[in-house]
Amino acid sequence: MVRELTHFIGGKQVPGASGAHGDVHDPGTGRVQARVPLANRAETEAAIADAEAAQEEWARWNPQRRARVLLCFLRLVEAEREPLARLLSSEHGKTVADADGDLQRGLEVVEFAAGIPHLLKGEFTDSAGTGIDVYSMRQPLGVVAGITPFNFPAMIPLWQAAPALACGNAFVLKPSERDPSVPLRLAELFVEAGLPPGVLNVVNGGKEAVDTLLEDPRVAALGFVGSTAIAEYVYTTATARGKRAQCFGGAKNHMIIMPDADLDQAADALIGAGYGSAGERCMAISVAVPVGQETADALVAKLVERIGGLRVGPSHDPDADFGPLVGPDALERVRGYLDLGVAEGAQLVVDGRQVNVAGHEGGFFIGASLFDHVTPGMRVYREEIFGPVLSVVRAADYEQALRLPSEHEYGNGVAIFTRDGDTARDFTRRVNTGMVGVNVPIPVPVAYHSFGGWKRSMFGDLNQFGTDSIRFYTRTKTVTSRWPSGVREGASFVIPTMG
Repeated sequence: MVRELTHFIGGKQVPGASGAHGDVHDPGTGRVQARVPLANRAETEAAIADAEAAQEEWARWNPQRRARVLLCFLRLVEAEREPLARLLSSEHGKTVADADGDLQRGLEVVEFAAGIPHLLKGEFTDSAGTGIDVYSMRQPLGVVAGITPFNFPAMIPLWQAAPALACGNAFVLKPSERDPSVPLRLAELFVEAGLPPGVLNVVNGGKEAVDTLLEDPRVAALGFVGSTAIAEYVYTTATARGKRAQCFGGAKNHMIIMPDADLDQAADALIGAGYGSAGERCMAISVAVPVGQETADALVAKLVERIGGLRVGPSHDPDADFGPLVGPDALERVRGYLDLGVAEGAQLVVDGRQVNVAGHEGGFFIGASLFDHVTPGMRVYREEIFGPVLSVVRAADYEQALRLPSEHEYGNGVAIFTRDGDTARDFTRRVNTGMVGVNVPIPVPVAYHSFGGWKRSMFGDLNQFGTDSIRFYTRTKTVTSRWPSGVREGASFVIPTMG
């Protein structure tokens, strides 16, 4: 039976009115399991209007009261955690354990945002001038929006919504139409936790809904995560209309393996970071850079051995290391890149196209693939594949290895595996990339720091979560205050100073 999904507006489920729908697949079987309505301009504008009507009252709630809603939301999600992870897994294709991690990393940002009474404290200067005090306050922007991707349907909506709501904004979420059920359920749980209806609305849709959010003057700021081409489009369109925007795009994350590294540790890290979630992570390691031929030969041998033991299976299989890709287009794209890499002259050491999952022949499965002798001129090196494909680019020395991630157009994340502290310190200071791991393959920061890449992996000035998110979702008002004692000083025509 195919489920009929809805939007979530004004604290309730709202059926689609446009007549347009998208298919939500079961990635393990290939069958359509749900239909999601795709909002038109009028439906999206109605969600924005509803958010605008609810925001003013929500902003009047004191920060501690807003924090209590977040804390109650955390308790409700914990009580429903396993079914949420299974629902997420069933639409995305990632394993249930991985889906639970998706939820966990989102909840950690909710926990951070629950500290909003402290995070919103302004600055104060007593007696900045004679009888004059100066203080600042952070105030919400109003209505803000988030456009989130399929690969983390719980984590990234929570990364955006939790700080935005804590700061007193109303939030309109446009999740991926590929796996929208968990974002819809999370919105319901926010209302159950005490969030006033309308403060968080979820509108499903495609380009028409996105363009409406970009063009409507009532939307003050937007967050986006997705491909670089669309991130750039969202950023340029939003900022041209005077909106704030933080837009995160593609990645090509490298791991440098120095000759002194523990190769077993490095190989294990590459297997997990390269093939986990079928490679559908913006922080997946997709390029291994061993330094020196001896290191490269030994590393490739260890990778081949480990890949041979990987289990690809349906998301509900507790023994599966990773599941299917999210949809038929994703499967076609990854297969196309494998064909391309061979045509470009890369050595396909392990070919994942031959994988077969018994009983799931219609699913979007592809096995782990490994290219060796990839060069920087190849498209399989330059472009984001977003699948379980790892490329080995051999570097003659440390300086060549350092140049590879530094000169790539993407600059999301990078890692180095070494036992040498001097090398690690030099690398972290010099590499031209936004997030760096030292013997850590996926350097996603903890919730009270911030997440963001460099170069064409990010458009905007402020990162996701951490204190950057509080700055992004608020604006500063500064007050200069004086209470005269009754002595009149007459008019002054000189610019005021505090000297």
